[in-house]
Amino acid sequence: MEVKLFVKEDCPRCPAAKRACEGIDQLRIYDVDSIDGLAEASFHGVLATPTVIVVDSTGREVAAWRGTAPDASELRAVLAN
Repeated sequence: MEVKLFVKEDCPRCPAAKRACEGIDQLRIYDVDSIDGLAEASFHGVLATPTVIVVDSTGREVAAWRGTAPDASELRAVLAN
């Protein structure tokens, strides 16, 4: 599984989302102010930051937290399944 974290520099809730994702090996961080980050955000329908999306090996969305930081233990529980 892969974790995709969508952030924005002036987002007040993004630091909490980054902390929740600390230590995850398959983490990709996308800055939605960049062209690549915005393109990936558009692909996944991201409308708010922070957004955390867990996708499986086929790219299918398994879980998502949109506009909020996930609880670290909840995120790790999804990854353990």
